[in-house]
Amino acid sequence: MTPTYDPDNIFARILRGEAPCSKVYEDDVALAFLDVMPRADGHTLVIPKVAARNLLDIAPGDLARLMPSVQKVARAVKAGMKAEGVVIQQFNEEAGGQQVFHLHFHVLPRWAGVSVRPPGGPFQSADALRPYAERIVAAFAAV
Repeated sequence: MTPTYDPDNIFARILRGEAPCSKVYEDDVALAFLDVMPRADGHTLVIPKVAARNLLDIAPGDLARLMPSVQKVARAVKAGMKAEGVVIQQFNEEAGGQQVFHLHFHVLPRWAGVSVRPPGGPFQSADALRPYAERIVAAFAAV
């Protein structure tokens, strides 16, 4: 049996405005916000506004509309964080490492010689994330 989408997952709640986030970008198809358990400073999540459990069940047209937003966010994260590169990760189903069952892309800024932190790290407050959000938001003007 294929698992179904749970409309009460945390990302669906964020989309409905029922849970807070440190938003860095929003358009008609996507919302991007900082991860509250960042593996790197500026670790950003990009989610579609459509209800999709993961990459395996999103409609191809919805995925095609989402990817330019993922790219735009990745460019802004790289520029805003003055990173040397970015890693974009996406996990599918529990065995594949997915923990929140709403499609999402992780955008992690990377610098040579700086390791990413382990997953499931300590929660960061909105105040702690604010400086990174401000840098990323400002970078959208240049990308």
